[in-house]
Amino acid sequence: MHPGSGKEASAVCPGCGVAATRVHSRYERRPSDTAISNQQAVLHLQVRRFFCDRADCERRTFAEQIPGLTFRHGRCTVLLRTVREQIALALGGRAGARLTELQAIGLGKDALLRLIRTLPDPDVKTVRVLGVDDFALKKGNHYGTIMIDPEERRPVDVLPERSADALADWLTAHPGTEIICRDRAACYAEGADRGAGTATQVADRFHLWQNLADATERLVKRLRAQWEPPPAPKKEAALPDVPEGTRTQQTRQRHAAVHALMAKGVSHSGIVAELRMDPKTVRKYMRAATADELVSGRPTGRRSVLDEHTAYLLARFNEGCTSSDHLHKELVGRGLKVSERTVRRFVRSIKQNNPSNAGPPVPKAREVTTVVLTHPDNRTEDSRTVLKELRDRCPALDTACDLDRYGSVETIKAIKRDCQWYGAP
Repeated sequence: MHPGSGKEASAVCPGCGVAATRVHSRYERRPSDTAISNQQAVLHLQVRRFFCDRADCERRTFAEQIPGLTFRHGRCTVLLRTVREQIALALGGRAGARLTELQAIGLGKDALLRLIRTLPDPDVKTVRVLGVDDFALKKGNHYGTIMIDPEERRPVDVLPERSADALADWLTAHPGTEIICRDRAACYAEGADRGAGTATQVADRFHLWQNLADATERLVKRLRAQWEPPPAPKKEAALPDVPEGTRTQQTRQRHAAVHALMAKGVSHSGIVAELRMDPKTVRKYMRAATADELVSGRPTGRRSVLDEHTAYLLARFNEGCTSSDHLHKELVGRGLKVSERTVRRFVRSIKQNNPSNAGPPVPKAREVTTVVLTHPDNRTEDSRTVLKELRDRCPALDTACDLDRYGSVETIKAIKRDCQWYGAP
């Protein structure tokens, strides 16, 4: 753009707010502006620097700003900064950076996020209906509180902690709240009573359903023993068979080949020539009626440090101790030097050789709760079948599955009463 400069005879000092007329010097400033025909635009401005003649002002000189065009320490115009701020607020860092690049006003993702952080916090207005809920700053460790205006669907404020004191102080500083839609936390109830005692406290739809889900799950856990099938008869575990070695398999194959040729009437010399074996070996195979006579009765597997403790490990496994870590500690306590990996391989071989004979798995309490709370029209065929079987085994579960009162407040109250009746907390 063509060079230009401010036309005012004076400029206001940003330190003391008094107009100054004495010019100190001039310099060139080149702020970026919004694109023209998708081409980057840069303004060439000649800016004046003024003396501040007030003795009590900390500034001796200052640069003039052109209203609506430049601002202090700015490398772009006011309009371009506003456009970038709106893009950053709407899209964030990465997506906003891609859009600014397409519009020839490119700015990096980190710079866009810094723009958001420099924006002043909006003024908190009086909120008639206030939503209060927590959020995790560090899950399981540190939580904050967020304030929502449900009527305008916008956030109002954020508190760095989840406590009754923080909520009470905020409500005291911002009076006028008539309805508080809050979380179930006791600290929020106490804070609302202290900060806005006249406000009506309600629960939103999400927390109502959460109350229903928690009450139903407690009832399901209490009644689970009624639909669990009787335990299957316990089967004693046994050691896996020792696999035959390569030499044993070769002996059986040769014995079968020799006797197959004998059945065809082949002579001893013919078998020797056909199989290319030693005559003495062929005669030995011919005399043996079965291959077992040629196989040694000794174990073919490699010896293990656990051979002398196999009976003890098998007995402990049948007693219900199937943890390799626990069995390893017991063996070490008996004075055996053995690695955890060796014990783990041994336990794995027993489990693979003795698969569990249990029936189909029993649905978990959370799974049953999900099926109960799912609308009947949205249940799958499998979930309907499972729910019907459970209701047949446990008639008390019908209370939570009352479809005539489905999703109503009375359902929540009824299930809570049943939880107390069956001893659930």
